[in-house]
Amino acid sequence: MLSRLAEMLVRVNTSVRNALALTYSHVFLDEFQDTTQAQFDLVRTIFFGTRTVITAVGDNKQQIMRFAHAMDDPFDTFEATFGARRIPLLSNYRSSPQLVHIQHVLAQALDSAVAQPESKAPSSIADTCCAIWDFASVNVEAARLAQYVATQMRHQGLGPGDFVLLVRQKAEDYVRILAPAFAAEGIQLRNEAAYVGAQMLQELLTEPLSELVLLVLRIACGVQGGTSWTLLQHALAELRGVAPTDDRARRALARDIDTFAHQFRNQYPQPPATEAEMRVAVQMVITFLGRDMLKAAYATYQQGEWLLDVHHSISLHLYASASQAHNWAAALDTYEGVNALSLMTLHKSKGLEYHTVIFIGLDDSAWWSYPQDTAEATAGFFVAFTRAKQRVIFTYTPQRGARSTIAPLYALLKAAGVQTTVIT
Repeated sequence: MLSRLAEMLVRVNTSVRNALALTYSHVFLDEFQDTTQAQFDLVRTIFFGTRTVITAVGDNKQQIMRFAHAMDDPFDTFEATFGARRIPLLSNYRSSPQLVHIQHVLAQALDSAVAQPESKAPSSIADTCCAIWDFASVNVEAARLAQYVATQMRHQGLGPGDFVLLVRQKAEDYVRILAPAFAAEGIQLRNEAAYVGAQMLQELLTEPLSELVLLVLRIACGVQGGTSWTLLQHALAELRGVAPTDDRARRALARDIDTFAHQFRNQYPQPPATEAEMRVAVQMVITFLGRDMLKAAYATYQQGEWLLDVHHSISLHLYASASQAHNWAAALDTYEGVNALSLMTLHKSKGLEYHTVIFIGLDDSAWWSYPQDTAEATAGFFVAFTRAKQRVIFTYTPQRGARSTIAPLYALLKAAGVQTTVIT
């Protein structure tokens, strides 16, 4: 609705349209396969017939937002509207040659004419790059996966961040069983799909306010210097409108940071012991940053009570993180998930990459919508697979359900040479 309103305002006001077109000489449209008609119409209204260079990048095989009204084939429409030249990108710099081969088999199910890509990434493992593991029960699955990851971390020099557990939906149902098993192996499992206040955890960490609060706290609590200091000074300069060449104003910023860091460290040498105290501590940081300046810099914080909601979510997550830690350094690492293994839905994995992807629950119950929209479900399957750099593991247990409806997905893996192993 907002996109439609924006398009209409630009269309009837040529001054606004011309101002936007003159402001941007180049426009880059990423993840273009998930563009809606309203979004496309807005871009067309602003830039059609202008000198602006527009580049759209994406992959129809990764279109997983049809439920949100993504266009059927936005690239054909873009090409016809703007007279664009299509350039296929065939080099894969993420996945090993073995994984790229399997990906191509999956891709052909979405586009029979798809070109063969070329891997530019070396293989770093000696064992099988892709497998299906069958387990007798969810408890056996959890225990064996935790043991496997722990063993790989010890013997291959990998960390928790090199792995991801992907699920189709209802992440909390999987976490209840998986988290204790991973904890028994000394690995913290982090549900990125969990809600903290009004926000999903994974989205909270990308909020500008969350990133700024984290920077300030790391400096104020003496956790990190160097890069964090530089980033904070640049961020504060942008908030306050200080020019890069204004050395006097930048020295004043540095003094302000030092003064605040000293005050905060004296008041909170350790993380607050209650949620209410943590909220006050976060408010102290927001006051230092400047609430009005935050609203001026980020349009979303001008809408309703969103800034207050984000403040609340930060406080909740920081308090929960501190309850698992003994000092600020550990609390802030927990807040960011530095030493945790992420579990997330495949939709939220888009754009990310990991050494090893473990997709849990390749069964009919998790993929219940497969018969209704086979193309989007297969695209989601393809997206999950392409997150991996070296290895992909799919798991199944009859305790969750059958695998008759999604038999075509298993057939694709079999056609690519992927073997099934029964693990007891």
